[in-house]
Amino acid sequence: MPRIDEMYVFISYDKDDNDEGICAFHSGDGVWIPMVGADIARVESLKPIAKQIASITCKKIKICKFSTREVIEEIEA
Repeated sequence: MPRIDEMYVFISYDKDDNDEGICAFHSGDGVWIPMVGADIARVESLKPIAKQIASITCKKIKICKFSTREVIEEIEA
């Protein structure tokens, strides 16, 4: 598996509250899936879901790229 040097995140923006949150969707089997990815292929695959969420919520959704990697902790078994 390649090293992850950047992450893409779908962020819902509420201009009235100046608030943001990470979008997620329900998988249908009781699991919520956060809308994040480490490559453009994943971003492209999530765009139709983002369009549905934006339409239903009437909120703008931003796709943001984060590319500064900082390890803040390592957890071992």
